[in-house]
Amino acid sequence: MGLLQDVTPINDQLADIIVRADEPWIETEKDMAWIKVLYTGEESGRWAALFRWNKGYAAAPHKHLSAAHTFILKGKLQVRDGVLDVGDYDYEPNGVLHGATTALEDTEYLFICDGPVLFYNDDGLQSYLGWEELHRMREAAKA
Repeated sequence: MGLLQDVTPINDQLADIIVRADEPWIETEKDMAWIKVLYTGEESGRWAALFRWNKGYAAAPHKHLSAAHTFILKGKLQVRDGVLDVGDYDYEPNGVLHGATTALEDTEYLFICDGPVLFYNDDGLQSYLGWEELHRMREAAKA
């Protein structure tokens, strides 16, 4: 017996987004940090990326303006008072504020964020990272 309802998509433009393994890494800090943008969602503000940091790299203190998920694929990250190791998962709720995040070893991690992150120092806000910035970075790398 078949379905009793029509399940054909209303939007026939829907399609998977596939990022191949050979997609290039984008260097964000010379010889220390790279990003591979996996997804930028203009309709939701959500984004996903792989980060690769060499030992000693530190991301500036920041505030999450949305929830974020981190999964460690390789290495170790110092996050606030704890250490994330290979296979560890971290959920950071909207509004989390913390100091620098430091790679204790060469590290790669998957990061899925529901919106922007604000970076700051003692002088105030320094930068903003959201789906639009990642989209621009990916487009610039392709050019």
